[in-house]
Amino acid sequence: MEHITLLIAIVIVTALAFDFTNGFHDTANAMATTISTGAMTPKAAVAMSAVLNLVGAFLSVEVARTISGGIIDEEAGIQPEVIFAGLVGAIVWNLLTWLAGLPSSSSHALFGGLIGATVASVGFGAVNGDAVVTKVLIPAIAAPLVAGVASMLATRLTYRVTRGADEQAAAGGYRTGQIASAALVSLAHGTNDAQKTMGVMTLALIAGGSLAPGADPPMWVITSAGVAIALGTYLGGWRIIRTMGKGLTDIRPPQGFAAQTSAATTILASSHMGFALSTTQVCSGAVMGSGLGRAGGVVRWSTARRMVAAWFLTLPAAGLVGALGALLAEQGDWGVAAVAVLLVAASAAIWQRSRRRPVDHSNVNDVEDTVDNVNESASKDARQDAEPAGEALQMLIPAPATPGVPAPAASPAPTQPSA
Repeated sequence: MEHITLLIAIVIVTALAFDFTNGFHDTANAMATTISTGAMTPKAAVAMSAVLNLVGAFLSVEVARTISGGIIDEEAGIQPEVIFAGLVGAIVWNLLTWLAGLPSSSSHALFGGLIGATVASVGFGAVNGDAVVTKVLIPAIAAPLVAGVASMLATRLTYRVTRGADEQAAAGGYRTGQIASAALVSLAHGTNDAQKTMGVMTLALIAGGSLAPGADPPMWVITSAGVAIALGTYLGGWRIIRTMGKGLTDIRPPQGFAAQTSAATTILASSHMGFALSTTQVCSGAVMGSGLGRAGGVVRWSTARRMVAAWFLTLPAAGLVGALGALLAEQGDWGVAAVAVLLVAASAAIWQRSRRRPVDHSNVNDVEDTVDNVNESASKDARQDAEPAGEALQMLIPAPATPGVPAPAASPAPTQPSA
């Protein structure tokens, strides 16, 4: 193993912590529709996804090269503490959106954190603008649209092919197909997202002088990144699974199969070309496309609008946290320690908040807090646009008002016990 200083070791541990959050944040990408249609039990689904994420991490290093030598200039004088600050920005945003149940992009959180920290430390000249546009921004816009259109067409074709067939038998066949397509999405996710952490770890080793510029990730980097994302996947991001499986549209087995197959094809193709796209955006676009492809299907656009708003916020929000962290970390050892303490404190606070309304494998398919519960006499169109939205989601990105449906009354603040 390369010579590693204490600071580089801290960066590597933080990168693996981000990889872990990436795993449980993105479990929904592969397994939300499989769980919501009953094709697999929740625990079995996340276990299979974890194993295949680990396998996928060993299939390619193209995306890792994009991270380590494409977006950030390796020779611009980037220090390990700057990379550390960027990772902190990505982790904080991942945890906030997980608390809100929003399937935002872990990839863009990582890019935003790294770019913000780099700009604060070295300046805009250290960011390869052309690579950001061609490898990040254009795929961010194109990939969910491509996956959505492909999923919509595949859904329509699926229903056309099975027209007149026994509905129960067809549903059973598609549930079986969903297992195979979910496995493919998990494999593709490991191929794309695990490599992003490999790229960050490689960038840290290059910045610390442990690797030469342009080097590929060492085997121990590949293995550790794969294990970290697999463990996070097995933990299961149940809040986001609920939103993806129940909050966007009412998924049926043929739709789930079409959505997952379209998403897996898009992700694998982009990984082969080195595009570090957001698997979350691809899978979300595919789920929405499947809702549009079924006759009578409904896409809950208020949930979709909140998701898209979170997508636009991800890069600047993570970048702002990364920039502030870089300014503090560059003050010396005490600055790095302060950033680490703040990260642990923020993570603990978010975890404690999540315990107020826990979501796990036992209630992931329950739909709560819908606008339907507010006014049962509301119009059918208004009810169709209702979606699960926990209090954290409402705080992060408030839902737009629905004409004719009164806003939910705010819950009374808990009474504090007297001294």
